[in-house]
Amino acid sequence: MDYETLAKQLNSLAEEEPWYVPLLSNASALLYDAMPDLNWAGFYIVQDGALVLGPFQGKVACIHIPCGKGVCGTAMAQDATQRVEDVHTFPGHIACDSASNSEIVIPIHKNGKVIAVLDIDSPLKGRFSPVDQAGLEGFVRTLEQCIQWK
Repeated sequence: MDYETLAKQLNSLAEEEPWYVPLLSNASALLYDAMPDLNWAGFYIVQDGALVLGPFQGKVACIHIPCGKGVCGTAMAQDATQRVEDVHTFPGHIACDSASNSEIVIPIHKNGKVIAVLDIDSPLKGRFSPVDQAGLEGFVRTLEQCIQWK
C-alpha cells in the first residue's frame, strides 16, 4: 500500500475543492478503492458532543455514535487511534455491519480538538497492520492540513 501516493492524491483533490463535504467524499472513495479487503471507509463528524455520519463508501451505517461508545466513540473520547484486530472482542462494539471483523479509527483535529474521525472496516480479522496505522495517520495529517471546515 503506497500511503505517500494516497496523501498526494488527497492534496490534489483539496487543491480543487478543500471544503469538507466534497473532500471527505472523495477521500473515502480514494481509500475504499485503493485498499483491498474493506467493506466500509468513511467519516463521522463531531456534532453536539457526539459523532454523526459523514461521507462514506460501503453499506448503510450507524448515524449517531455517542462519545466513548464503540470503536469510533472511544477514538473520539481518548483522542487516540483505535486499531482493533477483532471487533467482536472490543468492549461496547457497535455492530453497524455484521460483516465487519476488524476496524481502524483515527481522530481528525482542528485547533487541537477532535472534530471528526476516519473509520475503516474490514470483513477480515487482523486486516490493519501497524504499517497501515502509520500510513493512515499520515493520510489524516494531510487531510487536517488541507481541509476547510465551514
